[in-house]
Amino acid sequence: MDASYWDGKRAPGIADTINVNEYDSVVEVIDSAFSRYADRKAFTSVGYTLTYREIDEYSAAFASYLQNHTSLKAGDRVAVQMPNIMQCPIAVYGVLRAGMVLVNTNPLYTEREMLHQFNDSGAKALVCMDMFAKSVQNILPETGLKHVIVTSLADMLPFPKRQLINAAAKYIKKMIPDYSLPEAIRFRKALSLGKSAGAYKKNHITGHNNTIVLQYTGGTTGVAKGAELTNLNLIANMLQARANMAQVDDNGQPLKPAEGATVVAPLPLYHIYSFTVHLMAMLDSGDHSILIANPRDPGMFIKMIKPHRLDGFVGLNTLFVGLLNHPEFKNCNFEHLNLTLSGGTALMDDTAKRWKELTGCGISEGYGLTECSPIVAVNPAAGLERLGTVGQAVPGTALKCIDDQGNEVPQGERGELCVKGPQVMKGYWNRPEATADSFTADGEWLKTGDVAVIDDDGFVKIVDRIKDMILVSGFNVYPNEIEEVVANHPAVENCAAIGVPDEKSGEAVKLFVISTDPNITADDIKAHCRENLTGYKQPKFIEFRDELPMTPVGKILRRELKDEEAAKNKEAEPA
Repeated sequence: MDASYWDGKRAPGIADTINVNEYDSVVEVIDSAFSRYADRKAFTSVGYTLTYREIDEYSAAFASYLQNHTSLKAGDRVAVQMPNIMQCPIAVYGVLRAGMVLVNTNPLYTEREMLHQFNDSGAKALVCMDMFAKSVQNILPETGLKHVIVTSLADMLPFPKRQLINAAAKYIKKMIPDYSLPEAIRFRKALSLGKSAGAYKKNHITGHNNTIVLQYTGGTTGVAKGAELTNLNLIANMLQARANMAQVDDNGQPLKPAEGATVVAPLPLYHIYSFTVHLMAMLDSGDHSILIANPRDPGMFIKMIKPHRLDGFVGLNTLFVGLLNHPEFKNCNFEHLNLTLSGGTALMDDTAKRWKELTGCGISEGYGLTECSPIVAVNPAAGLERLGTVGQAVPGTALKCIDDQGNEVPQGERGELCVKGPQVMKGYWNRPEATADSFTADGEWLKTGDVAVIDDDGFVKIVDRIKDMILVSGFNVYPNEIEEVVANHPAVENCAAIGVPDEKSGEAVKLFVISTDPNITADDIKAHCRENLTGYKQPKFIEFRDELPMTPVGKILRRELKDEEAAKNKEAEPA
């Protein structure tokens, strides 16, 4: 085995292995948590909290509804399309307890994207929020959906608060377009029917190798593919996440409170990062998640978390920047904050430093991908994190880097990162060729498509996406490096770098900047880059913008910026 392979010793307090046989199925994890932590707080949404016991009862009722009041059978696919509201975990756990396959669906999808995912997955039922029901109405005749369950923002809140909030959303804020779905049933009605029908049949999907979740990739390049995640994949990644979050202090004592940690959940639960952390690992640990339905409203976000003692925070760079820039954020209770996790996109050094200065807690950056359920590597906490890296491989995971020919590169050299571990997906749903292409020739290692370097201690630095690499006069330029440098400028709030065609160098760097200073100029940015980047890496073109295209998770969509530039160039071509 070449020196580039790493599966070595992890940071203090983190186990080197996990016992994947601790649970036989994800539903066993769910049932165990409900039994052990019945009286603990489970989820808080819109200022209202449900305990583990209440989530248990509601999800059992929903499972009973699916089994007794629909034509669905075990193994059928059910799509759940909701933001971070209380109904989401209830529906998710209910689907899995009913023995059906969960299809996590982005509520911000366009009708085209929804149509693709529903048809590609073969979903027969959909649970969605009313503000997206008009789009469902428009595409429903073209899908195979047989059942639609619709819910409103505050449906799980008690009367009269429920009616007041739902009425305000519909009639005052005009958040809900008029729609007509006469065959649909309301979520609260489904719970009532399920409860009346009695206990659900415990015939859930067991066995480590059986698929229980279809998790679609972002689809930022080409058609979105459904990663088949099995019981083993999700149990393993839950245990791996739990091991990394089980941090200890200098005396070997647990950092989290005995009654369970209170953790902020602003990232959408339909995204695999948030799904595994909040709906799996923190459920298994008896923790309390504060669900943030709209993290893009920092004022409301801060209002939702202010009343709570915060033990943990899960987010990503753009979200952290938005909160740090809000004057009220400093007034939150950070006295007990001991774990901040970052993933989904690169964490900037400046953001990490500002966060620690304000909250007293360092950010543990991690790395993962949908195909790995998703966690691959995470930085240790308690001051052991290494800025600029995504940490070490989680327990039970091996990593290596390969060159273009598939050969392992020496440790410390750049190469495509490959992963082997129990969290690696079964494959892409109904796409055997795409599945084969995503693994090495021997079928043993998942190719991530990310350029990385693994150091002697196993800490991983992600250099960039292979497809995002810019080739300037034959030199490889990595957008992450440029963005990291530019983000350190005091007047830059956010930025993105892409490659654009250039007659002289083949490609040149174009930089898009969101600035906090209306007087800043392109020359100011270029001067900053000249001090920190070699000549061929410096941006040739700079464009200031008020916003950048992002996924709902907050990841900048470089592909959209590239498409915009390509369209401009095509328009400029002579007829």
